[in-house]
Amino acid sequence: MAQKNSKMKAFTKRKYGGPEVLQLEEVDKPIVKDDHILVKVVANSANPADWHILRGKPFFARFTSGLFKPKEKIAGADFAGIVVETGAKTNRCKVGDRVFGETLMGGAFAEYVSVTEAVCGQIPASISFTQMAGVAVAGLTALQAVVTQGKITAGETVLINGASGGVGHFAVQIAKAHSATVTAVCSSRNADFVKSLGADKVIPYDKENIHQHNGSYNLIIDTNGNLTYADYKRMGKRGVMVGFTTMSHMLSTLIRKLFGRFPLFQFTAEATDLQTLAEWVAQGKVQTKIDKLFSYTEIPEALRYIEAMRTRGKVVMQWMD
Repeated sequence: MAQKNSKMKAFTKRKYGGPEVLQLEEVDKPIVKDDHILVKVVANSANPADWHILRGKPFFARFTSGLFKPKEKIAGADFAGIVVETGAKTNRCKVGDRVFGETLMGGAFAEYVSVTEAVCGQIPASISFTQMAGVAVAGLTALQAVVTQGKITAGETVLINGASGGVGHFAVQIAKAHSATVTAVCSSRNADFVKSLGADKVIPYDKENIHQHNGSYNLIIDTNGNLTYADYKRMGKRGVMVGFTTMSHMLSTLIRKLFGRFPLFQFTAEATDLQTLAEWVAQGKVQTKIDKLFSYTEIPEALRYIEAMRTRGKVVMQWMD
């Protein structure tokens, strides 16, 4: 059993701000509740949600994460590791299991994380921790955007805006796994990358203005967050809004949706499809493409890297080899 006085390394945040507010220090190892498991973290990945939560933006999110300072002092959402302890009321996981998952409110950028079994999936035997560390948040978001909300069917056409990023690169692969025809929007430098994922056509936003594009698609998925309501309505039969560039943009789009008839969906991903993702990874239908690999000591640098929003796939940080 974990001891009260045992310590672990973790990146902590005691105020809102950029990556510079993160401090690597020794803190108490979590005491495992009856319905939790303790995971020794091998690898994490960085997500836009991490730096949004770190900065406390948008401001209304602080009503959940802490109005004046963060409630959860340890940062991080995605993790992959080994179960080292199980609570008395757990029944799915056992000590020694290789698991991956997410804890959206934080706690994962540490040597150990205590979570419920519900936010974990089993890592396939042939897949590495670093590969699976990048799957949970971005993979779940992509799966639920394409399948759950987007209701993609074989033969349909889909436009994915922001196709080369963490969520986008999974969305391309998931759409292709469902026999859709995919048009990917990304920079021209990432065109070959998204084609390698299976995209049938690429629209380089630095050469063609997506806000003037007149293609017609069954489904529009915006992971970048810069499409307007008019863009969705002009190009698609239905749409899924995954990200947004500014608070005013989100509100403007959702207000227009409220008074319009276009089927536009916005959602928060839930940890209900992790085992499905694990199976697709094991079958080779979906792969985590790692843009850059950092040491755990470089987690603040990893967050700075993804905040620039130029990543190609996922950014992963290792605690162990």
